[in-house]
Amino acid sequence: MNRMRIQAALAPGGVAAILFAAILFTVILFTVIFVTAGASHAAETENLISQIKAVGAEGNGNEAAAVAVAGLSAGGVDSLPEILAGFKGASPLAANYLRSAAETIADRQLADGAKLPASRLEQLVKDGKQDPRARRLAYELLLRVDKSAEERLIPGMLLDSSPEFRRDAVQRLLDQANDKRLSEKQVVAVYRSALSGATDEDQVKTISKALKSLGEEVNLVEHFGFLTAWKIVGPFDNTDFVGFNKTYPPEAEIDLSAKLEGQKGEVAWGEISTEDEFGIVDIAKSVAPHKGAVMYLTSEFDAKAAGDVQFRFGTPNAWKLWLNGKLLFGRDEYHRGMAIDQYSVSAKLKAGENVILLKLCQNEQEDDWAQRYQIQLRVCDSSGIAVRPVAALAAKSDPRVASSGGKE
Repeated sequence: MNRMRIQAALAPGGVAAILFAAILFTVILFTVIFVTAGASHAAETENLISQIKAVGAEGNGNEAAAVAVAGLSAGGVDSLPEILAGFKGASPLAANYLRSAAETIADRQLADGAKLPASRLEQLVKDGKQDPRARRLAYELLLRVDKSAEERLIPGMLLDSSPEFRRDAVQRLLDQANDKRLSEKQVVAVYRSALSGATDEDQVKTISKALKSLGEEVNLVEHFGFLTAWKIVGPFDNTDFVGFNKTYPPEAEIDLSAKLEGQKGEVAWGEISTEDEFGIVDIAKSVAPHKGAVMYLTSEFDAKAAGDVQFRFGTPNAWKLWLNGKLLFGRDEYHRGMAIDQYSVSAKLKAGENVILLKLCQNEQEDDWAQRYQIQLRVCDSSGIAVRPVAALAAKSDPRVASSGGKE
């Protein structure tokens, strides 16, 4: 009986069945091995990235991170997209480590005459949800194997979430505006388009100057989202620097009708505003050059919807900032200079009315260079594009409002 079974199995049809079963088993076996190895490699890459991202601000975990960087750098090119995705949530130090590993892998790959995963890199560049640092690195790596990527990608990034990509897109338009074949109307259109994506001070100034030379009006207050109208009260005492940490009445309650005990007697809320095109509110010029003093400024911001924003501002004075009664941040430093976006504080607006309170402290120095008592504050998204209050949005949509930004 067994002999008959063997003979049947060895018949042509039986041999084919055995061979098919053997081949199928081999395919399944190698698939399992490949998937298992791939999963193991992916898990190891993820583990190394986690070790790198665990490095502390003071350098805690540096040794483990250095070992992880070496392990990550030794990996294959297939791990590049995962490394770049790992930038999300990474500290600046961890991001530098991840960048080092990615560049090491890319350098080795290209030195061996191999290719980089261009299509996957381009997908990451286009993904606005990825970390801006990772997107930029992916773009730099992509350019090493595809020079046409700049022409293909950058023109569409004028309103990108990454300020770096936007800057590149704006610069392309600035170069285009110098084309002598364009009519004046076309040049104006190019500059207007460039302005829509520009947030860096140097580019904005270049565009503004060019448009004004062409007889165009430019509203930089609206463009940047500067707050120019405030209520102000003070001075309160800051002799011997006591004012920064001392709680004065406006910090507990903003009552615009209240009479308060100030540094030199009774004080009341007044108004202060500016027509400066960069939104600079000069307290010393508008109110008084109070020395050793604290002043409070408040303004309301009517938001169309709840959302995350940044308060970006410059001041040479010590300061604290509140939103809707919540202290956001402060710096007890004086005379560090002043620049657009010198400081950036993240906050969350609620839909409707939001109350901003700013505390400014001036010290007692009498030197000429120590007399500036100013503030320049704007509201924008995380990429620097202005977030405007409801009133400004309504005015912008009103066809009766001139392009100068708000006057009928």
